[in-house]
Amino acid sequence: MSLKDHKHTVSERFMRYVQIDTEADPNSETQPSSEKQKDLSRLLVDELIDMGIEDAELDRFGYVYATIPATVYKDVPVLCFCSHVDTAPDVTGANVKPVLHKKFDGSPILFADDAALSLSMEDHPYLKERLGDDIITASGKTLLGADDKAGIAIIMDLAAYLIKRPEIPHGKIRILFTPDEEIGRGVNKVDMEKLGADFGYTLDGGPRGVLEGESFSADGATVIFEGISAHPGYAKDKMVNSIKIASHFMDSLPKDSWCPERTSGREPFVHPVHMDAAVENAIIHFIVRDFETSKLAEHEARLEEYAKATCAAFPGTKYTFTVKEQYRNMREMLDRHPQVMAHAMEAYKRAGMNPVTESIRGGTDGSRLSFMGMPCPNIFTGEMAIHSRKEYVSVQDMEKAVETLVHLSNIWAE
Repeated sequence: MSLKDHKHTVSERFMRYVQIDTEADPNSETQPSSEKQKDLSRLLVDELIDMGIEDAELDRFGYVYATIPATVYKDVPVLCFCSHVDTAPDVTGANVKPVLHKKFDGSPILFADDAALSLSMEDHPYLKERLGDDIITASGKTLLGADDKAGIAIIMDLAAYLIKRPEIPHGKIRILFTPDEEIGRGVNKVDMEKLGADFGYTLDGGPRGVLEGESFSADGATVIFEGISAHPGYAKDKMVNSIKIASHFMDSLPKDSWCPERTSGREPFVHPVHMDAAVENAIIHFIVRDFETSKLAEHEARLEEYAKATCAAFPGTKYTFTVKEQYRNMREMLDRHPQVMAHAMEAYKRAGMNPVTESIRGGTDGSRLSFMGMPCPNIFTGEMAIHSRKEYVSVQDMEKAVETLVHLSNIWAE
């Protein structure tokens, strides 16, 4: 099966989608966290309907559901292809100006709106594999939004391709676009019964040929220190300042291990992500990550020991320690359904790639969807240098992902 007769729309779609600001808001309690995410979602629904997918809909929580009807009349598992519309709040997603750099020749890529910024093969070795490709970046003041609008564009191009070619055998395919993945709420309100899919694939990965079937298991931990407030003019032998308690606690944590800046591969970490502190109390939020779910409790117990030791150094103070589950390693579910990874690897091969399986030092919507009844590994999109102003994507990577999904849909029908 070849896509040589297909005029890809993925590049044009992508460059249009990234100009719509969909930045998630971690400080909001609404769903979606920012109403502007629906601006892109409404556009996607309109485009799906225009291409002939009449059941495309946007619900009040910001989810887009749509169906590519089956072209075979036998019992084939229902697949779901999923990507998220939101962008990370790490770097602004407003006023994104995408720039297409045609036929990358290896020279450093410069950014029109920031002369001090450049993208080079020395800093980003993956670019060496993309010589001759068309590379898309932002202009230097914003992130690009390839995470995960590359995935959105790939799925939309796939839908346009399959709708026009009913002769290609495939089962029923459900499309799911989610909000708020970047702030950990991407599937909080997904209606799994409405979705009605047996197996899924997120389009939210990086380099061409990489297939991710394992993620971290993740918890959130919160430490609250309670000090003793007093008027600073009369505080001698009375005040115990929670800011100093929290500073002592943070300084006691390992600096050369057990933290993201000193770990890689399959090494776990415990990472402080936010702190609010005043004299009377201090609140510190952590994320706890390990590929082995059973070890999360060990990390949390160790973190609490540091809190206990800190309070012992400041008599009269107290602490509370709480843990909240975030997501679990998708491998635990995928191991029960080996055909999900096997079919994806076969699709990669049919698209001319040697698949490379890797573990995600993080999570995707697929991590939680796997435990909600839809085993869901992660397929490449070409998105690179994500959450930064140097973010980029190869047009040819996105097109290769479309080809991979066509093969994958066909393999499940076989």
